Amino acid sequence: MTKTAERIVSRLGIQSWCFRGLKGGHEGLIRALRECDVRNLEICGIHLNPVEADRAGLSQALAPYTAAGITISAFGTHGFHDNADEARRVFEFAALSGFPAITADAWPGSKWMDVVEALCAEYGKRVAIHNHGRKHWLGSVMQLDDVFRRTSANVGLCLDTGWMLDSGENPLEVARKFRDRLYGVHIKDFVFDRSGKPEDVVTGTGNLDLDALTSFLVEIDFGGYLTIEFEGDEHDPVPSLKRCVAAVRAAFAKV
Repeated sequence: MTKTAERIVSRLGIQSWCFRGLKGGHEGLIRALRECDVRNLEICGIHLNPVEADRAGLSQALAPYTAAGITISAFGTHGFHDNADEARRVFEFAALSGFPAITADAWPGSKWMDVVEALCAEYGKRVAIHNHGRKHWLGSVMQLDDVFRRTSANVGLCLDTGWMLDSGENPLEVARKFRDRLYGVHIKDFVFDRSGKPEDVVTGTGNLDLDALTSFLVEIDFGGYLTIEFEGDEHDPVPSLKRCVAAVRAAFAKV
């Protein structure tokens, strides 16, 4: 494994949504991460919601992760709209935790761009739009292109590889196209039934060309957050997530 690959793999994390069916709160989540041999967590609102907690509550919730040597690598996916006070709470959480970018959705027709641009400038943070498939208003390359034309470089992409497959796109080509705005990657793999319905599978066993993706990330010395997301096995996700982690590390080891 090259030094560049090692540097990228050192940031490999898991999306906390994968652990939504586990009990035990934050401590249970920490135990699951340890079982997966991962020390980075992209945390979502079901485990920690900065809109509903004050700074003291957030600091208290983060303390077990800090003690366990776990880094909060991102937060999301958060849906931005025209409520600047709510959005500010999310940016304050990013400042408190130290991660550089927020995984984002947005409400169509709202003034979310103005809200986000102002807060990005104020806090020195970025937002990374999470594409969510063919039915999502920000799920296609065309729609992302339109948003990026109307925003500064503070607004970029969290490329979800599985949902980009669902949109009929090649995730690698999308990563190439938006490489200058690629602030996060959700490594997710899908297979599809005859009706086109997606199903989560262990990374590298579905339609995602994992080797090509990891090679590209090394090629560009990717500096964003790298998150595994596997939504299957809701009440016992650890065995499959361990396989996902092993597959990603093995792919980077080839580069």
